[in-house]
Amino acid sequence: MTAISVTVNGVAHEQDVPPRLLLADLLRDRLGLTGTKIGCAMGACGACTVLLDGEPVRACLMFAVQADGRSVRTVEDLAAPDGGLDPLQAALQAHHGLQCGYCTPGMLMAITPLLDSGRPLDAETVREAIAGNLCRCTGYETIVEAVVEASRP
Repeated sequence: MTAISVTVNGVAHEQDVPPRLLLADLLRDRLGLTGTKIGCAMGACGACTVLLDGEPVRACLMFAVQADGRSVRTVEDLAAPDGGLDPLQAALQAHHGLQCGYCTPGMLMAITPLLDSGRPLDAETVREAIAGNLCRCTGYETIVEAVVEASRP
């Protein structure tokens, strides 16, 4: 076992973990943050995308020990203070940018750093940001439209 200290969604956690425990498993099984989905378990689908120190990473490809001393943000942290939808979630809902919802947490986390930049986004920038996130239901157009709308002031 290895002792790690990781901040997840602003809350510090001390954990003793086996060296081979995946970050996705730490989040889901130990911390109860089940919004992080495990799709392909090989980093190809993007369903497990979380932010590590503000950058999108695949939680199924990282060991929990690699997050020691770092900050992780999951989809659960996107909720508005009153528990409602954040602007991106609301835009996805309005544009029917989610269907089965399995890819949605990873999509949200891949897009969040772009929205945090505060600049209006164009469709090409959004497509590039979500290129590593697979969605079998939407065809991506409604997701792109929602993100472009959410980026407007």
